[in-house]
Amino acid sequence: MLIPVRCITCGKPIGHLWKKYLEEIGKGRDPKEVLDELGLEKYCCRTIFLTHRDVLKKTGRLKT
Repeated sequence: MLIPVRCITCGKPIGHLWKKYLEEIGKGRDPKEVLDELGLEKYCCRTIFLTHRDVLKKTGRLKT
């Protein structure tokens, strides 16, 4: 499943923030700080980022 373009609950555009989030987490930064910097303040938006699993890599359809 891909990250949604908009938050399912509040409708805020969030899809464009996913790559930046992954880059910062990959550097070892705290997810809370990264989400705060990206402007994701509502729990519904934060939940999508914190619980998302990239299953395309596991199926072999996406090679990154």
